[in-house]
Amino acid sequence: MTYLSTMIIPVIISIILLVGLKEKKKVYDLFVEGAKEGIKITIKLFPTLLGIFLAIHMVRSSGLIDFVSRVIANVTNLFNVPSEILPLAIIKPISGSGSMAVATDIMAHFGPDSNIGMIAATIMGSSETTFYVIALYMSSVNVKDSRKVVIPAILADLASIITAIVFLS
Repeated sequence: MTYLSTMIIPVIISIILLVGLKEKKKVYDLFVEGAKEGIKITIKLFPTLLGIFLAIHMVRSSGLIDFVSRVIANVTNLFNVPSEILPLAIIKPISGSGSMAVATDIMAHFGPDSNIGMIAATIMGSSETTFYVIALYMSSVNVKDSRKVVIPAILADLASIITAIVFLS
């Protein structure tokens, strides 16, 4: 398996080169043109990414997530929702790396086979970094009104989180 995973990228590159040569395409020129387009897209998206990363860092550093978790816990405790997963449920739609850090802490503290660990793993696998994806895609296609995308996306995240809690609690 290690050999296969080491060889997969060179094999894919070789296949692309062979198909390009067979079809008499200028493979290198096409590569350079694609690289130019990639750099243009990266430069276009950079301000959006910078803003997102700054906002995520501010939210995590401010303690807002812990505060919101404590407030929500007052309600979710009535439904026997483990309060330990609330920070993950809050941060997952905002930040992939932040949610990975929270999930790792949950797994280290409670174990991956625990009820809380399985709920955290299910949330990680079934929900998306909604705001990051929406901001990235909307800015890449110059869409200004994202309301019609944000609401269904948040509802989908809520559905995945609630489903994980209901089926694993």
